[in-house]
Amino acid sequence: MHELGLLMEIVKTVEKFAVENQVDRIGKLVLQIGEISSVIPEYMQKVYPAAVEGSMLEDARLEIEILPANGRCLDCGKEFHCTVCGGVCPDCGSRNMKIISGRDFFIKEIECI
Repeated sequence: MHELGLLMEIVKTVEKFAVENQVDRIGKLVLQIGEISSVIPEYMQKVYPAAVEGSMLEDARLEIEILPANGRCLDCGKEFHCTVCGGVCPDCGSRNMKIISGRDFFIKEIECI
């Protein structure tokens, strides 16, 4: 489960940000996870308490936003939600597409209190 390792690195990053900005406590951490990334949001939620134990984020809420997997049809140029359409362009029926989002993983927001 690589989610624990990812969260531990996020804790280091957030704590470094907090020290640099003279922040004493973090109230909320918002992550954005792509729908087809290798990160499983449910696992992130599950291991979050262990990852933040004893850190500045120990009392911080974790919120996760899912970013949709979008693709662009290379035949007609239409952008569409890949997983909803099964990888088939809803305009022309082509399977010739490029994934343009959905593999992402970001720290979106750090709420300082």
